Amino acid sequence: MKFSKPGQILLATAVSAIVGLGLTSCGQSNTIDFLYVTANKNTTGQISVYWVDQESGAISQIPDSPYPSGGENPVAEVATPNGKNLFVVNRDDNTIVDFAIGTDAKLYPQKTCNTPGTEPVSIAVNTAGTQLYVVDTYAPAPSGQAAYSETNPGPGALVEFPLDSSSQQFSSCTPVANGSQSYWPLGNYPGGVAVAANDSYVYVVNTGSIVTTTTPPTAGVPVVAPTSGAGTISGFSIGSNGALTALSGSPFEAGTAPLGIAVDPTSRFLYATDAAQNQIIEYSIQNGGILVPLNPGTTATETFPVGITVDPRDLFVYVTNYTSGSISSYNINQGNGALSSNATPTLPTGPGSTCVTIEPALDRFVFTSNFLQNEVSSAELNTNTGSLTTDQNSPYPSAAQPTCVVAVPHGNHSQQTVTVIPTGNS
Repeated sequence: MKFSKPGQILLATAVSAIVGLGLTSCGQSNTIDFLYVTANKNTTGQISVYWVDQESGAISQIPDSPYPSGGENPVAEVATPNGKNLFVVNRDDNTIVDFAIGTDAKLYPQKTCNTPGTEPVSIAVNTAGTQLYVVDTYAPAPSGQAAYSETNPGPGALVEFPLDSSSQQFSSCTPVANGSQSYWPLGNYPGGVAVAANDSYVYVVNTGSIVTTTTPPTAGVPVVAPTSGAGTISGFSIGSNGALTALSGSPFEAGTAPLGIAVDPTSRFLYATDAAQNQIIEYSIQNGGILVPLNPGTTATETFPVGITVDPRDLFVYVTNYTSGSISSYNINQGNGALSSNATPTLPTGPGSTCVTIEPALDRFVFTSNFLQNEVSSAELNTNTGSLTTDQNSPYPSAAQPTCVVAVPHGNHSQQTVTVIPTGNS
């Protein structure tokens, strides 16, 4: 899948800067989470930082925010499991910046690493906090050939960086080796990346088709061009030394234009959004990480689904719909992983909804970045039913073109967890 340059945030935020309202109820003493929002309107990217109020889910910007993203066009981000580091993907200069997270939510840049390919679009970290995975739109071209680009398209690349097991920061800017290469080849136009919670497998969607948006994307109506190939998912097993091995049967069929991807917390099921068909594609993760489509295996969304996440308690799935400007809610069948629409299935968020995240401290609030409206939406999650209710102060103004949003638990607030199955389904 290929995007016009302003429209590439759709791909990047599937996979992944607010002006606070100054709410007095959201002081640090009432904070359960920190919220980080990347924005790419300015030449130098920005990260705005917020406190999340434990009672209402209201957000307010901390002093000194926003912070520079350390590069141009930040499009994706991920926090480490220990909540002490934030990694930000800057697409236009091919950098990944590691920020230490202070106890007051402030960001402190630590190290910047370059990817071997170009135009990184998504990022994920394993549960142990020892490996960081980055997807490059274009892999390095073979020696003697022109570099891959929009005018000379080629395969993507999955890059794996080692992290220090104690600090969960970059231990080296040298990627894990794949023989003589510094990456694992992917299909054309790769998108989101997800690591199974048992740290046994990593998956990447390959869109395989061309998508453009209006330039600038003000209308909120992406245009899906005739496909140049069916979508797929590349799957890899993760060795004890971090080395990856392609799974049997990989790449797996994945609709027409898969964008976002998520694995449930028990490592039993995988879900991918198909932006061309307006659906979620559902899989069972079998022994060896092999993906087997569920029956019937798809669930309808609203128009142009992009981001997707599974709640930490493994009960619900949430999807952002870029064109519809909404978030869709689904219940997970605990036996077979099949999805069904929630009793209140859709909540308006604003045109251009991209990333979606659930605050991990209490699993009570959901946030989305709304690229076209320059806003961030906040909603309360009913932990019994999965239904969402809009925060009375939502949406919150943001800096122009927010691309992604990540929540990090604050202080001693524990994260909601489920038991992780050490191997795939039988």
